[in-house]
Amino acid sequence: MIFEFLSPERIEPRGWLKKQLETQAKGLHGNLDKVWNDVKDSKWLGGAHDGWERFPYFLDGFIPLAYLLRDEEMISRAKKYVDALLKDQAENGCFYPVGEEKQCGDIWYLFLIAKVLVVYAECSGEKEKIEKSLARLIGYLDLSFNHNPPFNWAGARWYECIVAAYWLYSRTKDEKLVRFVRRLKTLGMNFGAAISLWDDVKNDWAYETHVVNIAMALKSEALYCAMTGEKYSDSASEMLKKLFEKHGTAYRHFTGDECLSGTSPVQGSELCGIVEAMYSYEWLTLLTGESKWGDFLEALAFNALPAAVSADMWAHQYDQQVNQIACTRFEKQTFRTNNNEANVFGLEPNFGCCTANFGQGFPKFMLSAYLEKEDGIAVVSPVGARIKLKEGGTLVCESEYPFRRTVKLSATEEVKIYYRLPAWGKTEFSVSTEIKDGWAEFTIPKGGFVTATYFAEPVLRERFDGRKCVEYGALLFALPVEYREERREYVREGVERKYPYCDYLYLPTGEWRYAFADDKFTAEERPYEMPFDRKNPPIVVKGVFAPVEWEYQSGHDLAPSPNAGTKRTGQNVSGEMFPYGATYLRMTEMALIKNNKEENI
Repeated sequence: MIFEFLSPERIEPRGWLKKQLETQAKGLHGNLDKVWNDVKDSKWLGGAHDGWERFPYFLDGFIPLAYLLRDEEMISRAKKYVDALLKDQAENGCFYPVGEEKQCGDIWYLFLIAKVLVVYAECSGEKEKIEKSLARLIGYLDLSFNHNPPFNWAGARWYECIVAAYWLYSRTKDEKLVRFVRRLKTLGMNFGAAISLWDDVKNDWAYETHVVNIAMALKSEALYCAMTGEKYSDSASEMLKKLFEKHGTAYRHFTGDECLSGTSPVQGSELCGIVEAMYSYEWLTLLTGESKWGDFLEALAFNALPAAVSADMWAHQYDQQVNQIACTRFEKQTFRTNNNEANVFGLEPNFGCCTANFGQGFPKFMLSAYLEKEDGIAVVSPVGARIKLKEGGTLVCESEYPFRRTVKLSATEEVKIYYRLPAWGKTEFSVSTEIKDGWAEFTIPKGGFVTATYFAEPVLRERFDGRKCVEYGALLFALPVEYREERREYVREGVERKYPYCDYLYLPTGEWRYAFADDKFTAEERPYEMPFDRKNPPIVVKGVFAPVEWEYQSGHDLAPSPNAGTKRTGQNVSGEMFPYGATYLRMTEMALIKNNKEENI
């Protein structure tokens, strides 16, 4: 391990990310236990609804959110729910949903509960109580594997249980935990071998091509080697090389609706896969110390995650599309293994797993933006924060990054800083630094400060089949498509969709058929209240675009063909691109065609 996580008690969010966390608390995730039966009436609480993954998924994000915001009412709810789980832990160490028969089955939910208990221990400080509970649970799992090895979801997600084993081992140094982790790997799915199965796109559902399984598995080798001491081979980079080559997206992730879906900008990517990939990159940064993982983490935190949730965070998509000209119930099949409402914003489009799981994204990102090294603090992503230092005193980051280019770090006591350098541009500091392996090292004197300034220009990046996209620093940009919003309130299978957690359809009212007419762009910063406001974003990129012919996908009237339009239909127009995460409808990947006379619009 290179770094350590800081406890939430030592992190005070500031700036735009604090606003985002507050919006999440006021939105769907912060109220899910009040409005959604699968949480508020879960079998884990003695109710009649879902008794598998959805309640622990909810807690996985709700617990760190409550503690980061210092919200006593939310903290009280989190404690009540965890105490309810612990109270019903069976004598043999297992957790059973209330009223369920005590029988062997797919135990993925136990791995998830174990991970949630670690999150609670670190947030609440109730570590001894959780240590005893986890020891009993892992003892149960170890014994049960003799006759009932993990299968289905548990077989595909065995490495998630290492999070709890790792935490427990760091406290007890019990070598039985190392043996337990070796057994997990022996009995679980080998994603290193699965890489050879990712070349082709299939419309069949399979565990080894499931986007969430793969996103989780990115951290598996690093966790395993941290526990066992075996040599790390960086299998995550090998996995991503194949994933980006065969299934890559403009926001530096991979398609999966729900399984790997190729490079078309119309194929979706599941929200659960986004937040789980973020979690993997957080662990990879912590365990390897490699700065590259921070680039991947920021790409998702600043682009993919906000794009898949509404501005007020009361609704989310199951699948997001890079080129998305409508969010509606498609008449014709669009996604490979998800249904035709998967890109609708709502309570639980397609499946409810993302409803329960998306809440971990922003809180865990905040918890990973600053990490601890034995002799200092690592700044992985310089979002606004106030950090309590180990030896006393505070480190404050005044920042609107990535929407602004200057960051100020000040400290009340002398502190050494390890500052991650992004791969996309140059960073200059107000003091001399020592550069090592993608990190700038410097010391802030007692009562002093250091500024970091980023230098970048909007650039066109090559995509697939002649398409291109625009990036500016850590942000991806898209040409917004004008839209009208329709709200749908209804009840399906006993689940109520009611404003503000109803369904939201976004239908185009403006033109979307464009190509880039020039490769020169300018960025303009603007006053803003919320970072991902769909009408008033904090920054825009201005460019020149050409109207073109562009066919629909396979007879659709609301999904563009992946073959970008290149035949001009009119004169150039000037326009503004928004941050990808600040759009509902958008065109992100387009062709670059010959310039022509510009007309202002």
